[in-house]
Amino acid sequence: MAKDVKPTRKNLMQIEDRIELSERGHDTLEKKRDGLIMEFMDILDQAQDVRDDLDDSYDRAQHAIDMARAMEGDVAVRGAAAALKEHPELTTQSKNIMGVVVPQIESSKVRKSLDERGYGVMGTSARIDEAADAYEELLENIILAAEVETAMKKMLEEIETTKRRVNALEFKLLPDLHDNKEYIEQKLEEQEREEIFRMKKIKAKKEEEEDELEAAEEADEELEAVTADD
Repeated sequence: MAKDVKPTRKNLMQIEDRIELSERGHDTLEKKRDGLIMEFMDILDQAQDVRDDLDDSYDRAQHAIDMARAMEGDVAVRGAAAALKEHPELTTQSKNIMGVVVPQIESSKVRKSLDERGYGVMGTSARIDEAADAYEELLENIILAAEVETAMKKMLEEIETTKRRVNALEFKLLPDLHDNKEYIEQKLEEQEREEIFRMKKIKAKKEEEEDELEAAEEADEELEAVTADD
């Protein structure tokens, strides 16, 4: 890359400006990367808790529905499920974490009272109510898990993108710029040495010509003096 750069003072100044700008950008990206990693670790801890809660709520819901089927039968359980008239509603918003837009999922009508579930309380038992409670809790945890997992994915993608940019600056652009700077400085030093050497040669030649001229003038003067004596 350095061979494509003309060794001029102007190019040297431009490269020095680019090095300064790139180093500032590198520092900024490093800070962003480190900040993103810290945020990601916090979300990772939250995700672990959410996964544990999700596993626990799934186990409770499965146990509750098994008990309801065993005690009331599949027909009663299916009938209670089919009676549901108002389904959960989801809305999505977003929030910004260090420049990364992550989703926020808002849910409504997930938790319901007995009269909101649609089935008649006289025709069901506490086992079906417990199963409904358990599955409502499970759904809440699924929604929360979806929000956290999506945020984790987006944060991880941004971390990888930022890391690639940091590495590109650190291992490609900045080394190339420093190589170019060194190349131009060496060429300018060579040109300066050559110019000094050329100026010395010109000076030496001029002094030699002056000495020769002075010697010729002295010889002419001596010749004139001899001629005058004769």
